[in-house]
Amino acid sequence: MPNPLKTLLKFKSKLKSKSKSKNRTPADMVRRVRELLILFNNNTNVDHGPKWGEKIDELGKLMMEIKLILYGTSDAEPVPEYCAQVTQEFFREHTFRLLITCLPKLDLEARKDATQIVANLQRQQVHSRLIACDYLEANIDIMDILLSGPQTILALWQYVEGMCSASKHSKELLTRHKSTVSEYLSKNYDWFFRDFNKLLQSSSYITKRQAVKLLADILLDRSNSAIMVQYVSSKDNLIILMNLLREPSKPIQLEAFQVFKLDKEDEQFEADKAQVVKLIAEMEPRDIR
Repeated sequence: MPNPLKTLLKFKSKLKSKSKSKNRTPADMVRRVRELLILFNNNTNVDHGPKWGEKIDELGKLMMEIKLILYGTSDAEPVPEYCAQVTQEFFREHTFRLLITCLPKLDLEARKDATQIVANLQRQQVHSRLIACDYLEANIDIMDILLSGPQTILALWQYVEGMCSASKHSKELLTRHKSTVSEYLSKNYDWFFRDFNKLLQSSSYITKRQAVKLLADILLDRSNSAIMVQYVSSKDNLIILMNLLREPSKPIQLEAFQVFKLDKEDEQFEADKAQVVKLIAEMEPRDIR
């Protein structure tokens, strides 16, 4: 069994070799990140000269260090005490919200680190509680921010992969503002559902079950009827759903069946239903296999 003290010392040594901020605690790092993000968020379109470039470099280094604290290194596991400090500080003064807001404004490397940090923070427990859940429930408008583009949606995918409670927040994100979501899905259909289908085929039971439930919520919403027709018009998509119907898990089977559940009193839905049935009838056995 590894010696905890040796692991901690090795981890500190690794961090020190990565940057000049040797005397900062993990909480200090997060506070400095907040200061820099506030500057970037308020002054993105101004030429600040050479010192501005130094601030950008400093933020990048801090993001890398915080990622190392949360994920560990190749030869040192994450230190729970440090992870707790980082997590508490991110949610104490809305630094988590600020980081999500600033994601599109960061350079590529900082954005990659920030996305991983956002995903990891949602899995961190402090005193046996996932404080990210409490925070998101109290700040549900963050889900609106997540609709801003692929950079933030990437964080959502990792969130779905990492948390059992993802269904509630993901449903809120994708069903709250119906017209906005419908337009967004129409414009970003290809990449959105390409990545979403990966969740439906995940090896994780939790991820697969939550993803298929969310898919049903999206496709069965009346405002997304055109998206639903487009989705079920793809043989590849239908094969994925049919494989889910063959899952040994009854809940997954039921959620997959909901995708084909239509309102009998709605003429448009009846027409959509007829089209789905026709497509299934035309499929050959080799397609299903």
